[in-house]
Amino acid sequence: MLKTNKTLDPTLTGRDAEHLEANLRRKIVGQDEAIDPIVHIYQTHLAGMSPQGRPIGNFLFLGPTGSGKTRLVEATAEVLVGEARAVIKIDCAEFQHSHEIAKLIGSPPGYLGHRETHPLLSQEALNQHQTDKVKISFVLFDEIEKASDAVWNLLLGILDKATLTLGDNRRVDFSRSLIFMTSNLGAAEMSAILRPPLGFAAGATAGPDETLGGKVSRAGVEAARRKFTPEFMNRIDKVVVFRPLGEPELRKILDLELGLVQQRIFQSSAGAPFVFSLTGDAKSLLLREGTDLNYGARHLKRAIERWLVHPLSNLMATEQVHSGDVIRVGYDAEANRMTFHTEAENLPPYALAELAGGLPIPPPARAAFVAEVERPRNFGARTTRRG
Repeated sequence: MLKTNKTLDPTLTGRDAEHLEANLRRKIVGQDEAIDPIVHIYQTHLAGMSPQGRPIGNFLFLGPTGSGKTRLVEATAEVLVGEARAVIKIDCAEFQHSHEIAKLIGSPPGYLGHRETHPLLSQEALNQHQTDKVKISFVLFDEIEKASDAVWNLLLGILDKATLTLGDNRRVDFSRSLIFMTSNLGAAEMSAILRPPLGFAAGATAGPDETLGGKVSRAGVEAARRKFTPEFMNRIDKVVVFRPLGEPELRKILDLELGLVQQRIFQSSAGAPFVFSLTGDAKSLLLREGTDLNYGARHLKRAIERWLVHPLSNLMATEQVHSGDVIRVGYDAEANRMTFHTEAENLPPYALAELAGGLPIPPPARAAFVAEVERPRNFGARTTRRG
């Protein structure tokens, strides 16, 4: 036996967990403390050290609307299995009455509609999006505080034993699942802590023995403990409190959302890939119209749809933009509207992809590009002006 005194570093993560962390930090803004527990749980699962007979991880996400709770769940599924829609989403607002639990587990034999009721939480639904490399399912109970006691009792068995018995006595195995629950509990208390003064610069309001972030987290956890029973809270691996987003975070989210709009253009069924860019004034307008601390990033998304996506859709439908175009989007303060100008035409796909920050152009769009640049352009097409 060779004796050594080598120092080990337990803070390092494996390549797969590092890949998950890097991609989540690219997709999620301002919530680094929410990403860390997901990465740790995933690393434990990869090492084969997850507790037997329980789900891979049980998470309770707390925080105000628009802070990224649901988006983090979708981003995790997107990174691991390549599909954000792989998340089985249960909207708990639809399960405020005990009898509605039949939609989750199906009706038992002998009850009306037994054969017509297909349970949402079947084994087939859990396994549907698993890949050969990643055998993980993602289940999200959205706005869990609105669910009836019957749903909470159902969750006790899932969170503790990773099993669920359906109405026809079939058993569903959740041992390869990540269970997420979201709630807006404590949002008002968190906003009150951060409000005077606005934003994350309010660190002076925290006491000497507790940071501002600690006060916000404590407010969320205490609100959850007042709502949920101790046996429910004891089955949760990690309670994660999402901070309200400030202006710096919303600026970063704006760039991410604009990138998603560009991706939608490349993947559009219209088959006319082009690139757009916004001036500083145009971005300031979107931030001004879309920044609301009460609604978070969702208000920003609505502003982008109204001021950018809808006008771009009109330009595409009336053939005012074509494949290979570069569109500059500005803002006319006197008219209070976005302005759109063609800066370049007939750029090849590789140039468009480079201008779009390396976003790939799907093959159908590349083929449509060739057909588009070779056909005559019809500038006399009849159009309808929209107010």
